[in-house]
Amino acid sequence: MSPTGNEGAVRPGEELDLEALGNWLQDTLPEITGTPRVTQFSGGASNWTYGLAYPDHDLVLRRPPAGTKAKSAHDMGRESFIQRALRPIYPLVPEILAYCSDPAVLGAEFYIMRRVPGIVLHRRPPKGVDLGPSTARRLCLNAVDALVALHSIDPTGTDLEEIGKGPGYAKRQIDGWCDRYLRAHTWNVPSFKRVRRWLTKHTPDDVATCVIHGDFRLDNLVLDPDDPPSIRAVLDWEMATLGDPLMDLGNSLAYWVQADDDRVARSTRRQPTHLEGMLTRNELVEAYFERSGRKKPDNWVFYEVYGIFRLAVIIQQIYFRYFHGQTRNRAFKNFWFLVWYLDRRCRRLIRGRNLR
Repeated sequence: MSPTGNEGAVRPGEELDLEALGNWLQDTLPEITGTPRVTQFSGGASNWTYGLAYPDHDLVLRRPPAGTKAKSAHDMGRESFIQRALRPIYPLVPEILAYCSDPAVLGAEFYIMRRVPGIVLHRRPPKGVDLGPSTARRLCLNAVDALVALHSIDPTGTDLEEIGKGPGYAKRQIDGWCDRYLRAHTWNVPSFKRVRRWLTKHTPDDVATCVIHGDFRLDNLVLDPDDPPSIRAVLDWEMATLGDPLMDLGNSLAYWVQADDDRVARSTRRQPTHLEGMLTRNELVEAYFERSGRKKPDNWVFYEVYGIFRLAVIIQQIYFRYFHGQTRNRAFKNFWFLVWYLDRRCRRLIRGRNLR
């Protein structure tokens, strides 16, 4: 969400009703007046995110996509609640200004937060942003520190206690993602039977219960334009909860494509983790355990396999929609192939072959 990010014109059919929004803002945030310049952010495949540039205020609006039925997957109230509760103890959270639960205003619930100006990285660094080897390495270590700091938060006695479900997070995740895969299965993708069985058999107890992000990646960080390795904010708290920090690290690792990965993995890269100076996955893991003071478990491979399997389920859920004609986006046409590829990666790890 930045001038140097993936921001552009609003997509046809996804326009905001500015009159209705203005009337609601007049009652809710009367200090915000005038007609905004509206842009839309194209990153992500979930919620719709807009920039609202007013004469004296620079804001961001997030809402679910049209036709959303599963509130649990696009819960704006929950997401804004988490950010409000977390911001006083984790200042990298953007400031929430208002939440609207009335779908009559814009057709769905939404919330508004203050925009954090800066750089958001995507597949390649924006023009003019220097990510040389020393800068890239420093960025990686700062990202690790930001994740460690989040995992160091004790939710006891805070409003964040409301979002947890108690011990057993790892088991709930494995059971849940296995069930989601079976419900999204199509005839042309693998069963993941061996992987699902292995994960179920080797699910450990939670190593701790803390605040976890659920989607911690470089492209969810806002960087300082004057010092790109410095992190100004962490975005996209939709999947945040209380859970096992190593499960969170495994999720992040699944998206970390490095320079010496094979061609298929490199084709999926969404963040510039291939650049010289970027940590490898193994280096990222070692940095996390060194900086967090946690002991790397002997069963670390479980968390790696979990992260890749979870990513495969997410991809298959998207492909399921394309397969059944629920979306015509041809970018999803060959996602079945990626699901096969990720099944192979999981089985390779289970056999004890490092993916570097």
